[in-house]
Amino acid sequence: MTDDPLSRCRVVPLPDYQVSLQVDGAERLRWHYGPQYPRPFFYPLVGPSGHSLTRMGHPGAPDHEHHRSIWFAHNDVVGTDFWSDQTAARIRQLDWLCYEDGEAEARLAVRLGWFDGHDPQMLVEQEVLVAVQPLEQGETAVELAFTFRPLAARLEFGKTNFGFLGVRVAKSISVHFGGGALVSSEGDAGEPALFEQRARWVDYSGLVGTRARAEPEGITYFDHAANPGYPAGWHVREDGWMIAAPCMQGPLVAVRDAPWTLRYLLHAHRGTLDVARANALAREFDSRAPLRVVPAEIPHTRYRFERG
Repeated sequence: MTDDPLSRCRVVPLPDYQVSLQVDGAERLRWHYGPQYPRPFFYPLVGPSGHSLTRMGHPGAPDHEHHRSIWFAHNDVVGTDFWSDQTAARIRQLDWLCYEDGEAEARLAVRLGWFDGHDPQMLVEQEVLVAVQPLEQGETAVELAFTFRPLAARLEFGKTNFGFLGVRVAKSISVHFGGGALVSSEGDAGEPALFEQRARWVDYSGLVGTRARAEPEGITYFDHAANPGYPAGWHVREDGWMIAAPCMQGPLVAVRDAPWTLRYLLHAHRGTLDVARANALAREFDSRAPLRVVPAEIPHTRYRFERG
């Protein structure tokens, strides 16, 4: 993929610590990394009809403001809670590595630091790679890869259901508030059947828009076969959220000299869940070469993307 500022998929930096990922001039996803928030997040993820498929916060509980649309965190990093907004722990963007426009997808790479709020030295560095790809009928695929490099020789992410990539769907898509549907790759449906069960993917679908013009849309959230603990156990709720939890069965240890990467895919789709298509996307994602950034070795550009 050649970086082309006139191509249809673009990364557009905005004021107030925001970056818009656009297709044909229309936003599909936005990155927020302002210092007023405890950690960065994505909002909105725009569905085919032009409505956001995600929301900020819980529809009925003010103590869930940390549920910021699509976000990543963990509630036990060597005993420090990076999940809630109740501690001094913060995740901060240190710099961006690469913004890349293209005909097939828009790509963004940033470097983050996890700080416990007491020691100015960060605990772990996180590299975040994002690719936004337009699909047919206005659908969008969002590919995400997170690489963790601790400053210490080893660092433990503790056993928990809360980490790493949370997704809070729009109110009208949720089972409880909107009558939506929650389904897994294993054929199970609903929170009681899916909660803490392993699956290759989970889908949340429902109506978006207005009563006069409501359309079914949803998000399929794919775990990658190379991720630790695959297939993940899932923490899901009928009030509208889902997370693949690789630490559900036990802790994960990050090693400075051998960092590991988590890979996920979010498919913002039209209509209700198409199981055959979801399974096909899962197979394609599992076989896809990983994204990475490498030194660009060209003037005015530090890094570039490549696959493999």
